[in-house]
Amino acid sequence: MAQDAQREHWQRTYEEHPGMYGDEPSEPARHAAGVFADAGARDVLELGAGHGRDALFFAGRGFTVLATDFSPVGLGQLGERAETLGVAGRVTTAMVDVREPLPFEDGSADAVFAHMLLCMDLSTARIEALVAEVRRLLRPGGTFVYTVRHTGDAHYGSGTARGDDVYEHGGFAVHFFPRALVDRLAEGWRLQEVHAFEEGALPRRLWRVTMTVPGPVAGGV
Repeated sequence: MAQDAQREHWQRTYEEHPGMYGDEPSEPARHAAGVFADAGARDVLELGAGHGRDALFFAGRGFTVLATDFSPVGLGQLGERAETLGVAGRVTTAMVDVREPLPFEDGSADAVFAHMLLCMDLSTARIEALVAEVRRLLRPGGTFVYTVRHTGDAHYGSGTARGDDVYEHGGFAVHFFPRALVDRLAEGWRLQEVHAFEEGALPRRLWRVTMTVPGPVAGGV
């Protein structure tokens, strides 16, 4: 029930604040685009795309993008913006709830991007299952770049405690990551980087994690 409430909260947020994160891509998306290009990736799956500032940026950089979210309102805004920018031919949207198995074929993506999706209102067990799903659908050599707020964040330990390092502030629930969880999620992958950065006015304190599936470079010949 709590997670259904989170879906409703995001629906209202996107309805009341269209394009709430602006049109400029996030810094992690800018970084990821370079990493994906260097790896030879052609297509990008974004999990938790929201209204699409990062998905549209990837499309503008020439990637074929599948943008997913559990908010039809956010995805609708994304689709309208893609038409306006002239990149609709490179962007597909799909409503996906990451609490369930991802509805995509094994080895169907070169790269996956998720900005603060993994640190939403998800249990550790569901986060582990989601990362296993990402691994399943990435091709050998594929790259996963994700960001999460961590236990060094100013909001960690405050607000309403929900257990499992999840705290709720102003209607938004956040799962704060300890470093041990990042390392556990990387088991069986090649962990390329764990980069600490800050975002926003608080500021939020995050890690940007880059890891790859062992094997040939995605998109290579």
